[in-house]
Amino acid sequence: MKRLQLALMMVCLLAIQQISTAQQAPIQKEKFHFGGVEQDSASGYAQAIKVDNVIYISGTVALDITPAGIKNLYTTLQKTLAHYGAGFQHVVKENLYTTDIEAMKSHNEIRKVFYKNDFPAATWIQISRLFMPYAKLEIELIAHLPK
Repeated sequence: MKRLQLALMMVCLLAIQQISTAQQAPIQKEKFHFGGVEQDSASGYAQAIKVDNVIYISGTVALDITPAGIKNLYTTLQKTLAHYGAGFQHVVKENLYTTDIEAMKSHNEIRKVFYKNDFPAATWIQISRLFMPYAKLEIELIAHLPK
């Protein structure tokens, strides 16, 4: 009986040690930056971070909610995805923040061009202002790459 108890204690101690070691291991992150504020280390900003086969793209802004502004924003997101060998077909989640939801709805056709009717789960929220006060639209994405 004592041997069984001792063996169970050893198994529990080994399991605790493995859990503790796993919690201490840092997550391997691959960061992406291009131009402007993205390279400002004081801001603590990364354009995107890839962990395993998931890409997290930070909020990317448009100064206006016109067809040109929306197209430029999605083109920037497309370039970020392309850096990782991905495209809009890999996007699984889109969060869109705007100061004018009606304007965004009326220009949704531009968004459809990039997704080619393969839309991700999406959340669209109207807010009073963005981090950059002159910006009118901000989009963040999560993309999943096949292994």
